[in-house]
Amino acid sequence: MTDPTAPVRVVQVGAGGMGRAWLRLLGEAAGVELAGVVDLNPQAARDALADLGLGGVPVGTSLTELAGAVGAQAVVNVTVPAAHHPVNVEAHFLGLPVLCEKPAAPTVADALSLAAVAEATGQLLMISQSRRYFRTLADFKRQAARLGEIGLLTCDFFKAPHFGGFREEMEHVLLVDMAIHAFDTARYLLGRNPVSVYCEEFNPGWSWYAGDAAATAVFEMDGGSRFVYTGSWCADGLETSWNGSWRINGANGTAAWDGAAAPVAEHVAGAASVADDGGRPGFASCSSSQPDSLVAEGGTPEEIAGALAEFVRCLRTGEVPSGEIHENVLSLAMVEAAVKSSQTGQKVFIRDVLGDAHRQALAVEQVPAAKEVLASWASPLEALERAGYSGQAVSKVLG
Repeated sequence: MTDPTAPVRVVQVGAGGMGRAWLRLLGEAAGVELAGVVDLNPQAARDALADLGLGGVPVGTSLTELAGAVGAQAVVNVTVPAAHHPVNVEAHFLGLPVLCEKPAAPTVADALSLAAVAEATGQLLMISQSRRYFRTLADFKRQAARLGEIGLLTCDFFKAPHFGGFREEMEHVLLVDMAIHAFDTARYLLGRNPVSVYCEEFNPGWSWYAGDAAATAVFEMDGGSRFVYTGSWCADGLETSWNGSWRINGANGTAAWDGAAAPVAEHVAGAASVADDGGRPGFASCSSSQPDSLVAEGGTPEEIAGALAEFVRCLRTGEVPSGEIHENVLSLAMVEAAVKSSQTGQKVFIRDVLGDAHRQALAVEQVPAAKEVLASWASPLEALERAGYSGQAVSKVLG
């Protein structure tokens, strides 16, 4: 585009369920223009657009055809997880960057294939881990940074939703459908990657889910810290927030976040640059109500709006977003490793999960350019840490 400050013309793929929330956002957000919607059910897409007052937006059943017709510059993929891979691959070979709903793909092998396609095409694939985009979470991360060496991070997640439909029939429903949010948040907070996990799943006798709806997972992170996740999706009474309840302990004290309100922290006196406010002897307390809090700065969009804002900013600047596919694969690997540990009763190493997935991806890859990239990876973990989006191709697209 000749004007790099003009709105980015976006085609959304998928208009059902979560797709409606994205349509509303794309219809309202600054910096983007909803140029078209692709869905296998075009009437359902038209109905969704009409309900949102966006009836004039073009609709089609083919991404290739509609993207060409409307001059698309980017794609937002809100299809079901099984469709993430083919839609993302199609978009990249059209020369289009993609912002994709989580998870990147149903399996780590599919996600590695997507990372290889992104490398081969030079296009950006960003996964929307929308729960990273809470101002109070950013403040919790800042509080955690004051704690020095970290020993333990915990997340308790207790909810009791009656979804009906496919979720109540899923295997590993909590780990597969929800825990990736907490696992990804742990990586964000610690700035560390997972090494191994031991996990146990079970299904309480009163559960209305067919699969295991409760789990505890203990992750070793690089650097030696531990992340412990305990959750249940059939936990009536005193429910946590959807973000869970978090606590982090380090050499200099402890910080806690209930997943909604401002975090609080208590530091060993003299270990952090906060004033003693009359709290427990030998400790200094602080919370995000203090003037140096990130929350006080405010003004940043949250949840999917935060993901979209980062995506657009990175398209314009060439920066690498936090959810870039190479970076995001490790969050999905945590889920797959936790499931495997639960099934085997053994500690599972992330490097082994990635190695198995790499061999699977290489064996079935149908895109020659992606197969070449996968074959060049001596170690998938090293490849994920080394490779990624350079920003150059998308910067050219936006002029």
